[in-house]
Amino acid sequence: MGSPITTHILDTSLGRPAQGVAVVLERYEGDGFVKIGEGVTDDDGRLGDLLDESARQAGVYNISFDTGAYFAEAERECFYPSVSIVFEITAPDEHHHVPLLLNPFGYSTYRGS
Repeated sequence: MGSPITTHILDTSLGRPAQGVAVVLERYEGDGFVKIGEGVTDDDGRLGDLLDESARQAGVYNISFDTGAYFAEAERECFYPSVSIVFEITAPDEHHHVPLLLNPFGYSTYRGS
């Protein structure tokens, strides 16, 4: 089985996946967030190995995307050099997909499947 938390990024301004974006996954523990996973999106803008299956647990998570480096690499201006999405997992036995729809001056997200 794969990671219980996955993501992908679509650059909506180009209509293509955002490749090579650095992603960090953190879980809230005690009085702050602790890094528990990281990676880089593949050619399809996906990252499917953020968290080991054995690390499943309920809690509050933060997934951060280094969007500034992605746009800088393409020599494109952007307004949001980093995007962070905080979400809560109450059913750790379920798969949680957190996509990012991105453009240089805006973004949106939703709980995917």
